[in-house]
Amino acid sequence: MAQDMLLGNEEPSKSKETFLEKFCVLAKSAIGAALLDVIRQALEAPNVFVFGELLAEPSVVQVGLGYPTYPAMRPYNLSYFPFPPSQLKDGPDAKHYDTLDLFAYGTYKDYRAQPEKFIELSPAMQKKLQHLTIVSLAIKAKSIPYALLLSELEIDNVRHLEDIIIEAIYADIIHGKLFQNTRVLEVDYAQGRDIPPGYTCQIVETLQAWVNSCDTVSNCIEMQIKFANAEKSKRMMNKERVEQDLINLKKVLKSQASDSDESMQIDTHGPGTSGGLGQSDLRKKPTKLRNPRSTAGG
Repeated sequence: MAQDMLLGNEEPSKSKETFLEKFCVLAKSAIGAALLDVIRQALEAPNVFVFGELLAEPSVVQVGLGYPTYPAMRPYNLSYFPFPPSQLKDGPDAKHYDTLDLFAYGTYKDYRAQPEKFIELSPAMQKKLQHLTIVSLAIKAKSIPYALLLSELEIDNVRHLEDIIIEAIYADIIHGKLFQNTRVLEVDYAQGRDIPPGYTCQIVETLQAWVNSCDTVSNCIEMQIKFANAEKSKRMMNKERVEQDLINLKKVLKSQASDSDESMQIDTHGPGTSGGLGQSDLRKKPTKLRNPRSTAGG
């Protein structure tokens, strides 16, 4: 029977950016082959999964531009160079820059599509790139089928795939559950990746759309509140009117009952002009009539 595996329920640990700091410090002073070695070390480091700061280091940018890595041959100020890095792809060390760029923003399929564009990846580098690919998929969807993972990572063995996923979970870059019976990875948390240049505009647009949606919901709620308050006021006014009508009705009934009692009292205490018996007459005890026969015999 397939067993569901629950992994990575703990809170994410400290940011992986802190592990990148030492490589950024080394890159500031490294030159030539030493700088290229720093890049390779960062790509192989087990705790480094973000590369934006290293990619932005002036010495690394010069590698991407195709500049020599020796200070005497570098331009004095990169800001005066007329072309951005994306327009200068050729250079003696451009592969190192492109590989670093791949690990910052790309996926394993990007590497497999053009392996000649990058440096030769060691097994540790390839596995890290697969982990980063899982992170990219986890950011887009919280439920990832095994079939999609097998395709994106170019793996044909489910057991090997699960090992890669478990390694990513223990590396603390994703948290989730492996459902072996349904062959799905359910993601609870995924570490963010580096933001590509120009992507901030899309983030601003997304956030603005979210703000507009929130404003729409807020306006709808305010309208519902106003409607509810208006209905409450109507109900309160109707309740007060009914209560006042009830009080007035009670007064009318009480007044009618009082008038009826007074009328009955007048009928009871009036003079007996109509030949009827008065109340005092009714209270007298009737006298016994003597037998006329007994009177006559006497």
